[in-house]
Amino acid sequence: MTQSLLEIQQLKKHFPVEKGFFGKANSFVHAVDGVSFSINKGDTFGMVGESGCGKSTTGRLLMKLLDPTDGDLWFKGKNITNLSNSEKRKYSRDVQMVFQDPFASLNPRMKVKDLVMEPLIVHNELNKKDRKKRVGELLELVGLSESQGERYPHEFSGGQRQRVGIARALVLNPSFIIADEPVSALDVSIQSQILNLLQDIRSEFNLTYLFISHDLSVVKHICNKIGVMYLGKMVEIANKDSLFNQPKHPYTEALLSSIPHPDPTDTREKIILKGDIPSPVNPPSGCRFHTRCPYSMPICKTKEPEFRKISSDQYVACHLY
Repeated sequence: MTQSLLEIQQLKKHFPVEKGFFGKANSFVHAVDGVSFSINKGDTFGMVGESGCGKSTTGRLLMKLLDPTDGDLWFKGKNITNLSNSEKRKYSRDVQMVFQDPFASLNPRMKVKDLVMEPLIVHNELNKKDRKKRVGELLELVGLSESQGERYPHEFSGGQRQRVGIARALVLNPSFIIADEPVSALDVSIQSQILNLLQDIRSEFNLTYLFISHDLSVVKHICNKIGVMYLGKMVEIANKDSLFNQPKHPYTEALLSSIPHPDPTDTREKIILKGDIPSPVNPPSGCRFHTRCPYSMPICKTKEPEFRKISSDQYVACHLY
């Protein structure tokens, strides 16, 4: 039986944007609004959707960089929704993050060796000699040399800086890594190198990934299970093959139709969604996608669809099912 490493139940995060009398918020951005899913040990779970759908906010909630407005988080069978500072510190040993912008996530005043070593010092891991050895081994593992650890982040290319970020994420031997758009800021020629590196270390360290991206071709390459988000809601979750071969939700169909195809004779019709994404401050009633959905029915405008299992490996929130 597959063991669930992480479980998310009705997770919500609302950010106040307007305040009325007495400083009480009367308007909120519904960034994440009732998301539920689980990630099994060893999975690479992809999370996709348009910009602003809540992917990165979900990642930061799981990293405990943000506190949820509502809902529950479970990690290795333990409820981690509300952790004290000391508990967050212990949790961070097991869960690490690789950020989208490798330059912004690295302190420009610190040498690379010190950046990678810093988590070991914070958590009082190993002695000075063993820390230095550990840093050297990790730099070699991600494709850098130990001597490059004497340099500063600005002396590296974007791809090399992301390798430093990956080494830093690995230094405490975590079991779960959240990769938030880890290749979107890199040249296309470098993206495949970083993706292959992430796959190699997943196997070597027995890691579980949450891989956040807007690039479906990248997600198809690295993930085995995929969740599709729209306006703070999860609309479909499926295994990779099921999602790409038989998408069920109209939004998933539209996303997949937008993937460029190298065959010039390909006659697939692109699905062009009409209108803009509604405001997360005042999301539509019923199904949030009904304002752009080509299959919209009267019930879609009034009743929110249930997120239900429709096959052995596919869940969808749509009144068509």
